[in-house]
Amino acid sequence: MITTDQLEAFDQIERAGTFSRAAQTLRIAQPTISARIQALEEEVGGPLFERGGRQVALTPLGSSYLPYARRALLLLREGQEAALATQSGRGGRVTVGAIESLTGGFLANTVARFTRLYPHAELFIRSAHSRQIVDMLRDGVVKVGLVAWPVDVADVVRVLRFEEPLLLVTASRSPLATRGPMSLGELAASAVPLLHVRWGPTAERLNMRLEEVASPVRDVPIDTALQMALAGAGAAFLTKTLVSEDLAAGRLVALTLSDLPMPTRKSAVVHLRRVDPDDATRAFIDLLAEAARRFDILTR
Repeated sequence: MITTDQLEAFDQIERAGTFSRAAQTLRIAQPTISARIQALEEEVGGPLFERGGRQVALTPLGSSYLPYARRALLLLREGQEAALATQSGRGGRVTVGAIESLTGGFLANTVARFTRLYPHAELFIRSAHSRQIVDMLRDGVVKVGLVAWPVDVADVVRVLRFEEPLLLVTASRSPLATRGPMSLGELAASAVPLLHVRWGPTAERLNMRLEEVASPVRDVPIDTALQMALAGAGAAFLTKTLVSEDLAAGRLVALTLSDLPMPTRKSAVVHLRRVDPDDATRAFIDLLAEAARRFDILTR
């Protein structure tokens, strides 16, 4: 059976480069760390390190096994922290994986409210792609995920679904700000750069149209597009929740296109079918639902 001591020895040797330095870090004798690695190699079915010379190097087996060993150690540490937090009365632990486009807007508002209402609870937000978030759910790294919807995965349960408009925005001082409805071609031909933000499969039609008319293409991350729009250096399709405060404050204005219906972006809150969210996680999900209702993007 593989033990935590064996995994820690494996991890430290790879970091330190030698058995002796790793043994010093772990404060154990070198024969002890060698015995742990030998026992681990028997469990995984082959050598993890190339021996010889002053430095050790991972074998192909060691390279393939290392990320799983470190993930297991991370989960063990997080589990210990959660148990200590519960035992000491500091509250629960909420772990969330979110796609980049959902880390601002109503998620940020939800995090602020959760922090005020549950000051003793721990909250961890990790940003990744939807498929990576599903992997994190399966590995137990996060309890819930905010992902682009749909996700064709059998063991995932959707608990909330959002659909929010993608608004075409630019700075209030932009020359486009006072224009009425225009075509996408007219917009692309203006002096204001048309920024291309990729919103995934639910906005595929929009992605294709932008690639057709935008020359040269300016393909930028979401945060970059927002900052460029605010600076008057471009126009971009951004989600309603992301730009609502800037629109209300008059820093941005929403433009109208005459030949393109308002596109939307679909997303969802999910968890594994076999996992029942704890009280703290359910409270966080409820706050997400409240925030989505305020923005009128909750569709369930």
